[in-house]
Amino acid sequence: MTQLNPRQREAVRYIDGPLLVLAGAGSGKTSVITRKIAYLVEQCGIDAKRIAAVTFTNKAAREMKERVGKILGNGADGLTVSTFHQLGLNIIRRERKHLGLKNGFSIFDGEDSKNLIKDLLIQEHGSDGDQAGTIQQRISNWKNDRVLPEEAVAAATSPADMLCAQAYLRYRRALKAYNALDFDDLILLPTILFEHQPEILEKWQNQLHYLLVDEYQDTNSSQYLLVRQIVGLRGGLTVVGDDDQSIYAWRGARPENLSLLQEDFPALKIVKLEQNYRSTSRILKAANTLIANNEHVFEKQLWSELGMGDPLRVMRCANEQDEADQVVAEIQDHKLRKRTRYGDYAILYRGNHQSRLIELALQQNGVPYHLSGGTSFFARNEVKDIMAYLRLLVNADDDNAFLRIANVPRRKLGASTLEALGEFANEQHVSLSGACERLSEGVLPEAGLKRLREFHHWLEQIRRISAEKSGADGIRQLLRDIDYEDWLLQLSSSEDVAERRMGNVYFLVDSIDRLMRDEELALDEAINRLILRDLLEQQDEEEAGPDCVQLMTLHASKGLEFPHVYIIGMEEGFLPHRVSVEEDNIAEERRLAYVGITRARETLTMSLAERRRQYGETVPCEPSRFLAELPEEDLVWQGGGEATPEANQERAAETLSGLKALFA
Repeated sequence: MTQLNPRQREAVRYIDGPLLVLAGAGSGKTSVITRKIAYLVEQCGIDAKRIAAVTFTNKAAREMKERVGKILGNGADGLTVSTFHQLGLNIIRRERKHLGLKNGFSIFDGEDSKNLIKDLLIQEHGSDGDQAGTIQQRISNWKNDRVLPEEAVAAATSPADMLCAQAYLRYRRALKAYNALDFDDLILLPTILFEHQPEILEKWQNQLHYLLVDEYQDTNSSQYLLVRQIVGLRGGLTVVGDDDQSIYAWRGARPENLSLLQEDFPALKIVKLEQNYRSTSRILKAANTLIANNEHVFEKQLWSELGMGDPLRVMRCANEQDEADQVVAEIQDHKLRKRTRYGDYAILYRGNHQSRLIELALQQNGVPYHLSGGTSFFARNEVKDIMAYLRLLVNADDDNAFLRIANVPRRKLGASTLEALGEFANEQHVSLSGACERLSEGVLPEAGLKRLREFHHWLEQIRRISAEKSGADGIRQLLRDIDYEDWLLQLSSSEDVAERRMGNVYFLVDSIDRLMRDEELALDEAINRLILRDLLEQQDEEEAGPDCVQLMTLHASKGLEFPHVYIIGMEEGFLPHRVSVEEDNIAEERRLAYVGITRARETLTMSLAERRRQYGETVPCEPSRFLAELPEEDLVWQGGGEATPEANQERAAETLSGLKALFA
């Protein structure tokens, strides 16, 4: 406790009612959560298994659990530290009978959901399914706001609304038939269950006596209700959040949930963490000045004891190529002069497409870099193929998985055979696997019937091996039987590519084997755990090297910090984004700029281009309005000859000193 400042200690020790910790960027909020868990166990006598801490990413949950474990040791046994969706999945798994779910239910990822909606559109309306993505987003928003399909249909006021609402209704029916859930159901279903079955809610309230929630400004309506339901009248609640860092409205987050706490918990106490341990005072002054242009329910001012630091630099560049070249040259020059590491630098941008020229410039100059936001491990075709096999092993009614792998590798099960099987399954009101069991002569052409029966019997055999031996043995037998390695050789551009892809498959099998052994999970639980892990992280990219310049979007940078930060594309149309300007949603874009600024510890450089090529023509660019909202006295502009002779002389001396040190 001695390592905490007075406000942090106050937040840790307050247990007399619900508490909102308004934690500014870099103010040590994770320390408050972990120390509070320890305080609840050691000083308040609450059993760790009666405490739950929830956050939004697996990475944050892992770090939190590790830090609590170091403080409490064995005292942390039974503690729940998870994401919201993992908590929801645990509730669903334990209460599945009340939700009408059979054992071994599937969790659909985004692509599965989109493909199902596309198939339903084609089947029901004869359309080509182009609107599947738009309808999928609409359904997700409805679920996050706890709007059920019948309510969506009743509220529809236009043909487009009715199409989406009817698709939502049909989509829910299909998921139920497949014994499947999508990502949004993991929060929605527990809230509906608790609402309609108070005795089950009471059981969970008695099980969890204290709830801690991180990044509260990112909660949506369903998550907020789940928190309220679990906490109940006991009031054992601490939420940590920052309304100035709410940048996820596009995926349902509602920063107003912070102010709603005061209405739902009249006894709410508020503690503000305003001391920043990350950035210089000049960087914080710029952040405070910028965000003051937004309306606030809670006022706060970040401050630091780290000194004023360097002015903020703004680089005016002729065009996007000049911007990329200048930023890379600046990093190399600064590294040489200040004797830093490449890993000390981050380049942030509003949209992924902005990284392309920067990447090329870094490559041409031999600068190592790491690009965040790579291809999801589970989005790779070879992984999706094997996961579909595994999903079908643990849930024979998973029609999506059946359709994906019926011809992978090819088994001469053509589209007409599968279509006829689907029609028969609908007539019999069973899944495609169930239809295979009921097939009789005359239902399908003899060749197709024979192949389907062989496929079905083989799957049953693999299912038995998985049940009798370890699940991993069954999976390895499956891979041998289908000769998947040879299939990849046929599909891949080279043997090396095929080998890498097969390596991904082996990694998947080993991960399942390890999960089953380490956490004593059944095969279906291990598979669902892996699916959920990927849904939450949406990427399983290689770790960044020890000394690489970091490239990432402003959204991806949240929660991170770097000694030296470059924000590129500080122009109208980029930041704020053109769509946000058109929709008059400047406040969230300003929060995004605020997040970018507060990633910097020592120096911050922003760049803008005077012209850019768009759609084949060069157009003039306008500086971002956010630059005008920063304190003018703390900005140094570069480009157009603003640098003074004295500044140039000082810079040259530093470069010479750096060169001498390099060759010493």
